[in-house]
Amino acid sequence: MAFSSGSHLGSYQIRELLGSGGMGEVYRAHDTRLGRDVAIKVLPEDHARDADRVARFQREAQMLASLNHPSVAGIHDLQKHGNTDFLILELARGFKIGEVLLAADRPLVDLSIQWHTLPTTMYSTL
Repeated sequence: MAFSSGSHLGSYQIRELLGSGGMGEVYRAHDTRLGRDVAIKVLPEDHARDADRVARFQREAQMLASLNHPSVAGIHDLQKHGNTDFLILELARGFKIGEVLLAADRPLVDLSIQWHTLPTTMYSTL
């Protein structure tokens, strides 16, 4: 289910779509109770009917909750509103990866190797 600007998901007012991918859509939203902007990752409705996908979404939330690293957005909560499962995440300010790659003064191969090793590097620092 796509959300439009101004619509609500629980106590969160959707501001804009930030991106989408295989496991959901990410929106900038405003937490009306705490007065802060957050990111909301929504599990698509068709995935919400698949027990394996829901379990994967929940594992993602648990994994994020176990991490504390400056390169990883913190998780605030995992919620369900009606039939919609969603994560409330720290809104990380930054650049889209495409913008970073275009602005880089290094060959794309070097950057892709560095990006590929990031999860291993992050894991080893925990």
